[in-house]
Amino acid sequence: MRVGFLTSFLAATLLLPGCASITTEPLPAGLTNQPPAERADLVSQLTRFSDWQLQGKLAVRQPEDSATAVINQWRQRGEHYQLVLSSAFLGMGRTELEGIPGFLELTMPDGETYRSSQPQQLIEAATGWTFPVNALVWWVRGLAVPGEDARLLFNKDRRLAVLNQAGWEIRYDAWHPFVDGQPHLPSRITALKGEKRLRLVITGWQSRNES
Repeated sequence: MRVGFLTSFLAATLLLPGCASITTEPLPAGLTNQPPAERADLVSQLTRFSDWQLQGKLAVRQPEDSATAVINQWRQRGEHYQLVLSSAFLGMGRTELEGIPGFLELTMPDGETYRSSQPQQLIEAATGWTFPVNALVWWVRGLAVPGEDARLLFNKDRRLAVLNQAGWEIRYDAWHPFVDGQPHLPSRITALKGEKRLRLVITGWQSRNES
């Protein structure tokens, strides 16, 4: 556990309010940057799908470290998220991340809790990993973060295949019809930034708003 880095980070912030990237020019065979006609309706439907939970597995690989974890539960209600992870993520045992954009409460396996207004920096200080939790709330549904530049590529099945945003390349490797009344949702995602890689394998999605 990177206690020294974490302590230094908290002292500063509390004083303050594996795969090669896909070449997009020219476009790879089988991909297009022209969205399908139904894309606008799909984005609207997925944006409204904001009360959900999922389970799966997470793998992180970067030059100085690699690890895997079970996502026991990722609960999302609007902008509020709660992730319960176990195994190798942040050390052995149960780890919880709970927050909203601009705030994170991180509970370590030993029960210690840390809070910060800089979620990604707190996670990186604790683990050394780049883990863009605020953006993943959108990317995991196949959506770009609103208000930020993004480039999208679609495959021959007219599904989103690659999303480039904020220096990350997000590949949608598989989709599945998890939830009745909702579009297909991602079941396998790979996110790349330089030599850093995150891989999500989602084994279950559920709607938390059945009314």
